[in-house]
Amino acid sequence: MKKTYKIEVDCANCAAKMEDAAKKTDGVKDAVVNFMTLKMKVEFEDGADTETVMNNVLKNCRKVESDCEIFF
Repeated sequence: MKKTYKIEVDCANCAAKMEDAAKKTDGVKDAVVNFMTLKMKVEFEDGADTETVMNNVLKNCRKVESDCEIFF
């Protein structure tokens, strides 16, 4: 399953850090962050609970970029 989320991030470098953090989260098969459109596309592993996974993605992203936001 793939979903797209609106994000809030300050710079392209921060967006790249968010993408790396999201990719390392359990339940995420792949993630792509587009700084220009302020969107994150997430592909979930089969059977993953998307809400739980996205809460973990947000926690991991905030470890590398404390003022980022993901709207889900």
